[in-house]
Amino acid sequence: MPDQREHAEQTYLLKLGELTLKGGNRREFERVLKHNLAARLRGTGARITSTNGRFYVRCGPEASSQLEAALSRLPGIAGWAKTRMGEKTPEAVLALCVETARDLYCRGVRTFKLEARRTDKGFPLDSYGIRCAGGGAVQKALPEMRVDVQHPQGLITVEIREKAYVYALEQKGLRGLPVGTAGRGMLLLSGGIDSPVAGYMMLCRGMALDGVYFHAYPYTASEAQAKALALAEILGRYALGMRLYTVNSAPIQLRIKEQAPPAWATILLRMAMMEGAEMLARRRGIKCLVTGESLSQVASQTIENIACTQSRTGLPVLRPLIGMDKEGIIRIAKSIGAYATSILPYQDCCILFSPPHPVLRGNPQEAGEYYERLALRDLLEEAIACRSMEKCGFPQEAGKPRSRGAGPASPGALPPQRPRRGAEAPPDRPITLP
Repeated sequence: MPDQREHAEQTYLLKLGELTLKGGNRREFERVLKHNLAARLRGTGARITSTNGRFYVRCGPEASSQLEAALSRLPGIAGWAKTRMGEKTPEAVLALCVETARDLYCRGVRTFKLEARRTDKGFPLDSYGIRCAGGGAVQKALPEMRVDVQHPQGLITVEIREKAYVYALEQKGLRGLPVGTAGRGMLLLSGGIDSPVAGYMMLCRGMALDGVYFHAYPYTASEAQAKALALAEILGRYALGMRLYTVNSAPIQLRIKEQAPPAWATILLRMAMMEGAEMLARRRGIKCLVTGESLSQVASQTIENIACTQSRTGLPVLRPLIGMDKEGIIRIAKSIGAYATSILPYQDCCILFSPPHPVLRGNPQEAGEYYERLALRDLLEEAIACRSMEKCGFPQEAGKPRSRGAGPASPGALPPQRPRRGAEAPPDRPITLP
């Protein structure tokens, strides 16, 4: 007697995209992708299998919402769809095509196109034959639907593999590589629009992230700190979690304000932040920094001033937004759910102490001389030693409440209290690919 659970299960097909271009280390990329997906689905009872170029996830109807939410935030897949699965016979395939077309019809679709891929060359119909027979079966069962190969309202796809799979309403994935296949970076996270987008772009290139946020308590509001925590929570949902370190830069900024030329204040502060971020990164075994700098977007991001700020670090500095304009950055911020939080009107430490007329094209040698006179090393060491840490966006097992250290429950929601200081976990080991 058939297992009733099998009939109740829903099957999702995942397309791997860029992973299929990998050579001898492709299996390692796929292993990390499967690990990341399994971590997001812990406690749901979902089962993950894979064949060449495809992943399949089977779950009960009660887990489908969580699964679809996980797939929409999973770097490493090009697309996904809920699919019907059946035996590899022409009769079964045509029946699946009709069932899928009925779903489209109920959604108001009246024109369709049918595509077919046949990796099993033993199937009686070739790809062209499947398209013709499938389209004919749909039009016979649903005369109101017609074929339109140029501008169809709906697309039905048939794949003949170890079984027959038929699906429509395919969703686009985030593409890129699985998080954890490209090491770990330290993201300088502000409360603005750019740095969360920069972090997201590196996540989609397979880089896991820690974050560091510099605040100027008590000169900045606690809401500004909570805003950064909310942004880290949003990023953490794409990253399988990230640790956000909060560093109080108020003593450093006060010394800059008291002892440095006012026009140089922003550049000198950013130099201190880069040095502090590197100190923290090296303690965590992290080998690069990530910033949200976009060339000439603001005064501190001219090529000359970037050279000044980078002079305080020996680690590579990745700037994924360097050639983007603001409209493109805002578009991504909205798509990942960060924009509404980023524009909340809480000033961060950079804005609070920024001069009215900053240096636009600083000389690195001159900047270095001013910086050395400030003797900030001891202040940086103390600030890094007194940092706080919060875990943001780590997956929660289905049915279990979110832990206190996990951040706010929804994008844009701000926690009522400042992040507490907590014991730090040992550094995660980046996955090393051969």
